[in-house]
Amino acid sequence: MLTPSSSRRQPLAPGGAPCPQRCGSSYSLVAFAFFIPLVWTYFAHKHAGPWLWTVPLGTALRWTIYAGMGLAFVLIVAALVRPSPAAVVPGNPTPRGAFRITRHPLMMGIALFGLLHLVPNGSTADVAFFGGFPLFAVVGAAHQDRRKLATDPRFRRFYDETPFLPFTGRSAVQGVRELVPTAAGLGILLAAIVRYFHGSWFGG
Repeated sequence: MLTPSSSRRQPLAPGGAPCPQRCGSSYSLVAFAFFIPLVWTYFAHKHAGPWLWTVPLGTALRWTIYAGMGLAFVLIVAALVRPSPAAVVPGNPTPRGAFRITRHPLMMGIALFGLLHLVPNGSTADVAFFGGFPLFAVVGAAHQDRRKLATDPRFRRFYDETPFLPFTGRSAVQGVRELVPTAAGLGILLAAIVRYFHGSWFGG
């Protein structure tokens, strides 16, 4: 996935400023240039094609999905509010907050978003669209790790102290305690707003 943080060491942009500062908006524009037509195409073919599975959404499963979506939004917001220590040059590589839960909270939040949408959406069009979220997020995060390990020896400490998948590290509980309250609250609020207006905004 194209994100401004996809590389720690970037070439200098014209004028001598590091590319993450001067070119971040360009990366975002390129990402949106691909993503918006993809979303448009999906909504034009929503639930199209043969269904690969159907899952009855009982109360327990439905609320499990809601809780998971809340977590996904919290990870995404937390990643945007507090940048990765590994992306700050120079910076303290000590992980805090969401980065104790996973060193890729933005990517894993996006992956979780896609996975949860796959549960009730089993048509081929749905799977092709929502399946791309976890696929590209996980592959992109793994590629980012490999690049940083190969190009920046300082990344090794951050890598060793943080888990790839959420809640698989020893300090995940501490990471939850260190979450910025505003970020956690905003993530939950956004998830609740999207849930409330989901039918009118996106349909069933």
